Amino acid sequence: MGAARANVPPRDEAAAGSGSQVIRLWQRDPLLLHAASAIVVDADSQRVLLRKNADVVRPIASLTKLMTAMVVLDAHQSMDRMITITRADIDTLKWSESRLRPGMRFTRARLLQLALMSSENRAAHALARHYPGGLAACIRAMNRKARMLGMDHTRYVDPTGLWPGNRSDAHDLALLVRAATGYATIRRDTTHVGTVVHADGERLVYRNSDHLLYGGGWHMVVSKTGFINEAGHCLAFDARLRGRPVIVVLLDTWGAYNDFVDAMQIRDWLREQSPEQWARLPERAPPLN
Repeated sequence: MGAARANVPPRDEAAAGSGSQVIRLWQRDPLLLHAASAIVVDADSQRVLLRKNADVVRPIASLTKLMTAMVVLDAHQSMDRMITITRADIDTLKWSESRLRPGMRFTRARLLQLALMSSENRAAHALARHYPGGLAACIRAMNRKARMLGMDHTRYVDPTGLWPGNRSDAHDLALLVRAATGYATIRRDTTHVGTVVHADGERLVYRNSDHLLYGGGWHMVVSKTGFINEAGHCLAFDARLRGRPVIVVLLDTWGAYNDFVDAMQIRDWLREQSPEQWARLPERAPPLN
């Protein structure tokens, strides 16, 4: 179930000569994105189409849950096993809201779906608590997996993303998204539009937190949103546009919904290019540094 090393271009310190002029042009952010950091990668050519502060390390909020899901799936535990929400799963840092109350029971598969689709924090925490060896072992596995994927600027301290100590940069998160596409469960759960959960006689309706799934013009393969005050609005996805796989990461976007606005602006920018122009974009874009 594990994914192979992600195909995202490495950081390259040797951007010199005539390329330096191109780097200055692209670092001026020609799309005027709201995101403080961004990267767009053509996954077929493994080249960068656009970047903005892609090597600046920032809090990543619930983008964390992609890594939580991967290590949970790597552990090959039963997806039918029932897990009880307890008081230990209550967020006492930010007191974030949740409709999953202590005493409610769900299968591991259902908790994974809620964590990925609706960014349910108690679901993610309960999954990590029931990881082999417990919560601390899960976090160690997350950091170990990050090193294996080449995410050298990434650190995890909790499985939900509520803690601002979970930090990464756009380049590393492109590696994470690419790796996540290797998991059928993550592909399905992150792009599931909505579901209804019955627990303790209640009917709970959940919808996906990614508004691009409701008509954003991207054919989503993997998608995850995130927000805490320290991280701003975050969005990371692998999608198909004109039949080509594109990875997009947007971090620290100011203003509600402006991460989705940025994604649509990137979509329109790519659509404006002819197939021949798009094929040449990676050659004009600077490498990561």
